[in-house]
Amino acid sequence: MPKFGRRSKDRLDTCHQDLVVLFNAVITEIDCSVLCGHRGEKEQNEAVASGHSKAHFPHGKHNANPSNAVDVAPYPVDWNDRERFFYFAGWVLAKAEILKNVGEITHNIRWGGNWRGFQSGVIDFKKNTFDDLPHFELIPND
Repeated sequence: MPKFGRRSKDRLDTCHQDLVVLFNAVITEIDCSVLCGHRGEKEQNEAVASGHSKAHFPHGKHNANPSNAVDVAPYPVDWNDRERFFYFAGWVLAKAEILKNVGEITHNIRWGGNWRGFQSGVIDFKKNTFDDLPHFELIPND
């Protein structure tokens, strides 16, 4: 059974409890690494400068404390294997829906490969203008 290493655990521990619960459930079934949880001002500015984020500090979901976003990739990480990121995201989103339905988490989850979410029950990846494939974030409750 896969398990998080120390760095992944430490990064995940900077996140909102719903993300902690979700990814602790995911890791029991599919191997993954937590790349980033909370980001301070310096890290957020670097993420924007490198093109990995469009949100300037303090407006990024990673900037909340605890973080409302986490970057997680299937392990071992292969940045050229987009299909694997899509498969992993489907797994994560399905697990999140199950956990929300049974009351273990309270938020829906948005994935950085599909910012627009579902429209009429169909995912439209072609309209996504900014791929952030390891990014998962909480959708605020109304």
